[in-house]
Amino acid sequence: MRSASKLLFPILLCALAVATAQAQATKNVRVDFKETVLKNGLRVITIEDSSAPVIALSITYNVGSRNERQGRTGFAHLFEHMMFKGSENVGSGEHFLLVFNNGGTMNGTTNEDRTNYFEALPSNQLDLALFLEADRMRSLAITKDNLDNQRNAVQEERRLGVDNQPYGKSGEIQQDLIYDNFAYKHTTIGSMEDLNAASVEDVAAFFKMYYAPNNAVLVLVGDFKTNEALAKISSNFESIPRQPDPPGVDMTEPEQKAERRANVDDQLARAPRVDIAYKAVPGNTKDFYALQVLSAALQSGQSSRVYQKLVKEKEMVTNVGGFMDEKRGVGALYTNATLRPGAKTEDVEAAIYAEIDRLKKEPIADWELQKAKNTTRRNFINNLQSSLARAVIMGQYTVYYNEPNLMNTRLTKVDEVTKEDVQRVANKYLNDTNRTVVITMPKAKPKSASSSSGQ
Repeated sequence: MRSASKLLFPILLCALAVATAQAQATKNVRVDFKETVLKNGLRVITIEDSSAPVIALSITYNVGSRNERQGRTGFAHLFEHMMFKGSENVGSGEHFLLVFNNGGTMNGTTNEDRTNYFEALPSNQLDLALFLEADRMRSLAITKDNLDNQRNAVQEERRLGVDNQPYGKSGEIQQDLIYDNFAYKHTTIGSMEDLNAASVEDVAAFFKMYYAPNNAVLVLVGDFKTNEALAKISSNFESIPRQPDPPGVDMTEPEQKAERRANVDDQLARAPRVDIAYKAVPGNTKDFYALQVLSAALQSGQSSRVYQKLVKEKEMVTNVGGFMDEKRGVGALYTNATLRPGAKTEDVEAAIYAEIDRLKKEPIADWELQKAKNTTRRNFINNLQSSLARAVIMGQYTVYYNEPNLMNTRLTKVDEVTKEDVQRVANKYLNDTNRTVVITMPKAKPKSASSSSGQ
């Protein structure tokens, strides 16, 4: 019975892939948008959608942890928290209160390449959303009390997400090993020492340099009339002064000449884990899309090659998977596997490398290529169903690549990937000299004096 199911599985996937491809042949994604640039340099993108009485507002600032300097890591993320501590006409924490009390949702996120703030509200609250974002872009409350408060919040976030999290330090160590350039070598959360060193003067200078209208993209999606919305946006934002353009960031990475490896003893881990990364390419490039399709076939979901081999067949791991990271600079293809009791890390590594070698030696099957494209397509289209996700994604593409229309062309770029492309990028990037491996092993906590003495 088990072998029969193995035979049926690819056949069913092939039939599904063909059916999906036929359905897609006559239908593609199209998002109509209008781009406007205000006199102060603020880029505004509007997308009308009256299917529901809601609006989504996203402001993406062209600043992330890649813009930080040594001794001030974690600063972009710390500043994201500062943006919720009030401004000239909004009290500390009032931004949350006003949005939530009017039936909305909101948040902010920071990564290496950008910082993003967003609200989703009923469409009759457009004025509120614009007022809140414009007020803090114009007049953030920068005080020592606010800085100390949010410094403590970010440090606690680091404790929860990294220092006191199983495998938390492993990811930080791997990122430091992968990259040579400081822009991506450090994590967005930053170090405790650097967070402690941040001053009010640092915050004020950071705000003036990066939180300027000419360093931001505003995207509005939802139930509104474009001309009316643009008039309101101009009224709220155009009087905010333009600032000098921030300095560029060097994101070049030297070619990696040899495998990099680290071993981590983790008192919080309950099972060994293998983390593998191959240094690759920037996002929105031909090879990036080929690697994205490769990653989907190799390690996305339970039908992927490594899951079927390591979890189902060999029963070596409890889980295995990964992704192709998208960055403005050089990204990496990541794989991780958590081991079953009794399994050896070297055997798990060997099994993963064997699946990668198969990709190098022989083209993937037609049905497998189509399945991988369908997976990528499904994930992308699922995101576009949400007005808020459309706003966030549009802002990110504009800041990352200066290409808002990528939302309409991205799936075409994925569809253009061939079996030969997948095999080519496997051979070009997935080599032992180009990989960084971190092996995490559980480590028992030292026994206390009382327990060791038998008391």
